[in-house]
Amino acid sequence: MSSATDSPAAKAAPEAPPTDAPDADVPVDAGNIGPEATAADARALAEASREIGWDRPSFAKGLYLGSFDLDLIHPWPKAQAEDVERGEAFMERLTEYARTMSGRVIERDAKIPDEYIRGLADLGVFGMKIPQEYGGLGLSLVYYGRALALLGSVHPSIGALISAHQSIGVPEPVKVFGTAEQKREYLPRCAAGAITAFLLTEPDVGSDPARMGSTAVPADDGDSYVLDGVKLWTTNGVIAELVVVMALVPAHTDADGTAHKGGISAFVVEMDSPGITVENRNSFMGLRGIENGVTRFHQVRVPAANRLGREGQGLKIALTTLNTGRLSLPALCVASGRWSLKIAREWSNARTQWGQPVGKHEAVGKKIAFIAASAFALDAVFELSAELADAGQKDVRIEAALAKLWSTEISCRIADELVQIRGGRGFETAESLAARGERAVPAEQQLRDLRINRIFEGSSEIMKLLIAREAVDAHLAAAGDLASVDASLQDKARAAVGASGFYAKWLPKLVAGAGMDPRSYSDFGRLAKHLRFVERTSRRLARQTFYGMGRWQAKLEYKQAFLGRVVDIGAELFAMAACCSRAEMLLHTTPEHAAGAYELAEAFCEQSRVRIDEYFDQLWRNTDDADHALAGKVLAGDYTWLEAGVLDQSEGTGPWIADATPGASAKENLHRNYR
Repeated sequence: MSSATDSPAAKAAPEAPPTDAPDADVPVDAGNIGPEATAADARALAEASREIGWDRPSFAKGLYLGSFDLDLIHPWPKAQAEDVERGEAFMERLTEYARTMSGRVIERDAKIPDEYIRGLADLGVFGMKIPQEYGGLGLSLVYYGRALALLGSVHPSIGALISAHQSIGVPEPVKVFGTAEQKREYLPRCAAGAITAFLLTEPDVGSDPARMGSTAVPADDGDSYVLDGVKLWTTNGVIAELVVVMALVPAHTDADGTAHKGGISAFVVEMDSPGITVENRNSFMGLRGIENGVTRFHQVRVPAANRLGREGQGLKIALTTLNTGRLSLPALCVASGRWSLKIAREWSNARTQWGQPVGKHEAVGKKIAFIAASAFALDAVFELSAELADAGQKDVRIEAALAKLWSTEISCRIADELVQIRGGRGFETAESLAARGERAVPAEQQLRDLRINRIFEGSSEIMKLLIAREAVDAHLAAAGDLASVDASLQDKARAAVGASGFYAKWLPKLVAGAGMDPRSYSDFGRLAKHLRFVERTSRRLARQTFYGMGRWQAKLEYKQAFLGRVVDIGAELFAMAACCSRAEMLLHTTPEHAAGAYELAEAFCEQSRVRIDEYFDQLWRNTDDADHALAGKVLAGDYTWLEAGVLDQSEGTGPWIADATPGASAKENLHRNYR
């Protein structure tokens, strides 16, 4: 009897993937993508790029629907022993090497020294997430994040370098969407230190890729594409060997008459290809060591074999890559929380005012308490999200998005409070402090470096819309044409009948729950009351979302401030639950830290509850409508008289948006190799 591998079917050559993405993935005609794309085109493209199915449970999604299922995150997910052993051994080697690097050198020279990058490559840092079979270390997301936190504490530019390469650069999309040949071709190179980048943004294209101007036109030979366009803010692009480029493939017809829809597609491109010019190395208020540039492509020949996935699948690839790729930023925020706590504690004990250390004064003490509680929560949110992703049994797209949103916002507040605690010294640079004989604490640098995280990989405002879309998905599905601006009154009437069935079953579940029973979650001791609050508040949040849906129906998508507060409440609830679960886990794994963990978790929950109450109050008591009207008048120029009496030094220096017309470059190529 022959084995399965001996069967004729097994020996047959694998079926080649189709050239085009499914129709559902390409809802916008390629001819409608570009500077003239309408709002409807942009909405259709974004909707089609979403991952729609929910094949696995999601704790965070349940929070927004009034379903607090603690079993999804507790007991705390347990890592594989092999992953822990390999991860700890790597962290020991990395820590030893990181001690030899100087963040002050990077800040002074606005560049990560090439020898640092070579040293990181020798350690395997560029292959931390790449499977061992392709020459990588095969680390878990937890240890990848811990490594980022460690390197980010040397200088955040190192964290940005590694994150841009491994979380959103070539390795991740190739690992997930690449063919067997592409994996063999690129992953070993990336693991060995070939730095990569992800190129989506253009001078006039950010979170609205429907306006994309870069094109990849199929060549006459049928085996390649010709790439033209300009990409902005190409993190790592200045020193990258390989990049993933998003470009529009126009609708086209093969020589045999086969028609293709085209669409935004992803390509792996060699940066030494003729026609590529890095025209500028950008400078920023922070992350001074970042290798971020403007890259122009002019008649660049890209083999068809370098296309990732199918034509028109590019945005879906990008968004899927970001589902877990976003966890790199929460990891870096963990580092800032820990460092800020250390500096706040040491400084507030060393500095004396009015007869006692400044930390003893309540005004400063409250800031220290906020930093300590938030640092614990940052740790809990990242570690829980990463452990859930590593386990692979839950859908963590909302958890990862919430972690990114919440962590980047709270860490900026921490950094600002640290500067305030340090006073004048917080505003002074580390170099200046050292020059006059004091400890070189870069508090102001941290504030500058962290600010970009609220914009990186989806600004906070975009993240709120993305999360809100997932949070109200069940409502939109139930409402049908009720949630459509274009539906007729007759269609809306029919939809109302269908929606009533969903809500008749769902709404009664929001009336009562475990949060109303004082005996619930008793295993958590003093933290049980906070879990009961999370359960009650989850149901309250779902009810408020329903009220909003009923009030605004199809216009709900325009109530961005309302949806933003809904998302913020869910983010705080997620962080509270993560803190409680982590404290309970530490009780069993490191009992010597249990008492402190419970104190920190309780402090965070108390602080979070105050913020949640404020968000709820602002759901219905706000100035949103008045602010919207006022903003419209500002944009119309009604108050230009208020701008008088100042000089705008930027006038005449250039256009608001740089020209990105395709064509040959007239500038020097600033691309360089570090190895």
